Amino acid sequence: ILIGQFRNASPKEQTRLHEFYLANTRYINNWDLVDLSAPYIVGAYLVDKDRAFVKQLAFHGNLWEQRIGILATLAFIRRREYEELFEIIAHFIKESHPHDLIQKALGWMLRELGKRDKVVLTNYLTLHAPHLPRTTLRYAIEHYPPLSRRSFLTLPVGMKK
Repeated sequence: ILIGQFRNASPKEQTRLHEFYLANTRYINNWDLVDLSAPYIVGAYLVDKDRAFVKQLAFHGNLWEQRIGILATLAFIRRREYEELFEIIAHFIKESHPHDLIQKALGWMLRELGKRDKVVLTNYLTLHAPHLPRTTLRYAIEHYPPLSRRSFLTLPVGMKK
């Protein structure tokens, strides 16, 4: 319902819906609710605004708010804008996140990036695959042919392809 309202709302009403959504994240408490709403409310709202907030969510929130921050980047990825995703992943390379729902979300967003620009994803993975959590990497390379997947999975840490 919120997504439908958001899509048809004036900018002022979109702000109100975005704030309502964020004020009620305690009720957005499973991956399905996050995945179905974050890109279309938080991400869509921030595409033409300061996007630092997605990183705040991804770095400092609870598990579900972290996933909201990550999934919100899908709205940017669809516009071929990847900076926030790369910054979030860089953070989680340094501060490894133990939860598979976060690792899967990061890999999913990389895979979505690859659907739009395989060269950018390949270049990114060539540099960073050895440092990514295995779950993230496996999700990111899902659409590569078997030999390419194996190549990324076997890059030694610190080694460039």
